[in-house]
Amino acid sequence: VQLQASGGGEVQAGGSLRLSCAASGSRFSINAMSWHRQAPGKQRELVAHSPTGGTTTYADSVKGRFAISRDNAKNTVYLQMNSLKPEDTAVYYCQAVIRRFGTQWNDYWGQGTQVTVSS
Repeated sequence: VQLQASGGGEVQAGGSLRLSCAASGSRFSINAMSWHRQAPGKQRELVAHSPTGGTTTYADSVKGRFAISRDNAKNTVYLQMNSLKPEDTAVYYCQAVIRRFGTQWNDYWGQGTQVTVSS
């Protein structure tokens, strides 16, 4: 199973970007899906979390500006980012809890996509 993230880029402060992350492979199930980010010199942090059948949660720093959504038929998670700020600049990673047929649940990570917000 692989996670492929896309949609990063450079945008001016106040702008918007939409990230996508699709899981591909055969015979697997997805539980929770999340977005994380890591800025230079900082630890990776959870940005948004979407459990299957549960309530989405967000980091305080992005509440009201970012929205996580899922298309379960496409095994895809999205992150709509509005009113972007320079402090949102980071590499964004998608993460999913996935179980391949006959195995246990494991964490999978996408390759990361760069988001740069200029002032």
